[in-house]
Amino acid sequence: MVKIIKEIVIASHNEGKVKEIRSLLKPLGFKIYSAKKFKINEPIENGKTFSENSLIKSRNASLKSGIPAIADDSGLCVLSLNNDPGIYSARWAGKSKNFDHAMKKIENKMIKNKLLNKSSRRAFFCCALSIYFPNNFFRVFEGKKYGHIQFPASGINGFGYDPIFIPNGYKKTFGEMNFEYKERISHRSIAFKKMKRFLKQYKF
Repeated sequence: MVKIIKEIVIASHNEGKVKEIRSLLKPLGFKIYSAKKFKINEPIENGKTFSENSLIKSRNASLKSGIPAIADDSGLCVLSLNNDPGIYSARWAGKSKNFDHAMKKIENKMIKNKLLNKSSRRAFFCCALSIYFPNNFFRVFEGKKYGHIQFPASGINGFGYDPIFIPNGYKKTFGEMNFEYKERISHRSIAFKKMKRFLKQYKF
């Protein structure tokens, strides 16, 4: 049984994700903390899906902080690359989180395999947003945003693969969009709208 929620910890060490999730949560009136406040370590993400990895992170943060935790696991899936980098999106950037290197890796793979037409560049961002409670109750909400990738990368906003992803119906990459606009249409926003309906039951 879940009681009234007053505090939530965001189970992420990615400042870009923390900023987006904090902004999405703000209207609901919860007191929000980052994982760093509780000195929560980053757990080993050995799940096979975005949802499994999201739960690994939210469970770890909730049990260590003693309050509900929200975690995001998201990534870019390029259809012609068998949905790679997918759940390994962060790992493609390496320990140094060099997404310029990760984006170049995608480009090189596509050139090598002659995947150069627009159909081959179809992709989607997926976000699995989970909330975990200290009593082991949890929920997972998923959002996807479809579009295509382009090279060279364009835009300095956002984070991760944003500079190469253009959502369907738009001409700008996520990296070229301002934060507030991207936040309204992103895969994370889609997942959060589902979570928001759930969280409203437990507002104080």
